[in-house]
Amino acid sequence: MLNETLEEGRRLADAALERLLPPATDYPSIIHRAMRHSVFAGGKRLRPILAMEGARLIAGALPEGVEELGAALEMLHTYSLIHDDLPALDNDDLRRGQPTCHKAFGEAMAILAGDALQTRAYEVLARLRCPAERRVRIIEEIARSTGTIEGMIGGQVMDLEAEHTRADAATLEYIHRSKTAALITASAVSGGIYAGGTEAEIEKLRQFGRAVGVAFQIADDVLDVTQSSEQLGKTAGKDVASEKATYPALFGIEKSLRKADELVDSGCAALDSFGPRAEALKALAQFLVERKK
Repeated sequence: MLNETLEEGRRLADAALERLLPPATDYPSIIHRAMRHSVFAGGKRLRPILAMEGARLIAGALPEGVEELGAALEMLHTYSLIHDDLPALDNDDLRRGQPTCHKAFGEAMAILAGDALQTRAYEVLARLRCPAERRVRIIEEIARSTGTIEGMIGGQVMDLEAEHTRADAATLEYIHRSKTAALITASAVSGGIYAGGTEAEIEKLRQFGRAVGVAFQIADDVLDVTQSSEQLGKTAGKDVASEKATYPALFGIEKSLRKADELVDSGCAALDSFGPRAEALKALAQFLVERKK
């Protein structure tokens, strides 16, 4: 079941991205080639899949057009990766097994490619095939999750500020909750909004997303110190080299993995009232912490 969910989600997300992104030949072609270089470099499409499965949980089937919401989320995620990899931030040469955008196209074009993916994402969100009030709520939800107050950009700022320090547990929790879990949460929540979920249903998706999002980042931190660059498709050991604030650095690997498992259990429990309809999301949550790359 999980493999079918992942494969269907990837296929739908990729088809929507292909349709919604400007062709590589459109003028000025270099920016469109740079955008596509990073978007189609691979990736698990987890955020689009979370949005689709959040919508399926509420509606009982995939609502028409929800894959376009997923594509917009993937554009935003990819923009964040392009910028994270820049020399001024994480300074990485490898992403998803390929040269990072600034290595392939130059630093200036990478900055612009990230900017362009962000603006294109909001254009797509503004045209979603759901009632206008739902579109507005989705845009607000996603914009907040990528912003400075407990959102992705705020988490990135705190991640940079915490380098070369011994961050305490509260700071580490804030970084993980903001930098990674916020957009993961918004993905599940926005899918639920798209499908017309009630406030109570949306809140349960929010609890699920918050818990699973932090667990995902803990697992990612562990992989950074236990897997090779070839296995990860990105440079391994970067967190240690940069003295990043991570769960393994603060608590060790075993305790970190236990914490991730506890969070997944908590997130899945939030969906118990949905019964069998929640099985796909629960399986996806388990996959997020058990993956090897």
